[in-house]
Amino acid sequence: MKGKTSSTGSEFELLRLDMLARQFPGIVQGCGQVVFAAEDDEARLSHASWRTEGDLFERASETGFKQYLMELIDCFIQYRAQTGQTKRKIGVVRIDQGSLMIEWLSNDDLLESEGT
Repeated sequence: MKGKTSSTGSEFELLRLDMLARQFPGIVQGCGQVVFAAEDDEARLSHASWRTEGDLFERASETGFKQYLMELIDCFIQYRAQTGQTKRKIGVVRIDQGSLMIEWLSNDDLLESEGT
């Protein structure tokens, strides 16, 4: 069965993010975002930038949440490349008071968000 996909992620991605949120309820109660990207010639996570409130980044690092999230994003990028999805190299994971959401961006989307 093939799941629906959108700019906000596939059902599989949303399910996996929900599972991670349930593993780390104390972490996802905070607010922040992780902007990530893959290099043009790679289907792997190449860098990520964390923007969080308070000590969320430190707690995410100490508990292992950061590592798990980075591995999950890397898997998503690889899968999207294998299935030929156009939005697969740039995205944002939002941590928002109990939930994790992913949004996949095109280069144009990224430029627009940086300009505002």
